[in-house]
Amino acid sequence: MNVQIPLDTMTVKEKLRAMEEIWADLRRQPETVPSPNWHRDVLDAREQNDALSYEDWKIAKDRIRTKTR
Repeated sequence: MNVQIPLDTMTVKEKLRAMEEIWADLRRQPETVPSPNWHRDVLDAREQNDALSYEDWKIAKDRIRTKTR
């Protein structure tokens, strides 16, 4: 299938709207959208680091406030 999109005559707003429509369509059947293997590697690495990287939001806000005084 060859789709012709007049990108050189479209405004930025029109281009963004077209992208939004395409993403909305892809989200209707996410299982049909292939994901490269390296995505899984990145997600696995992030999951392993998440427990070490975050703290409670209230504690973080209090710590930041204390440092800025």
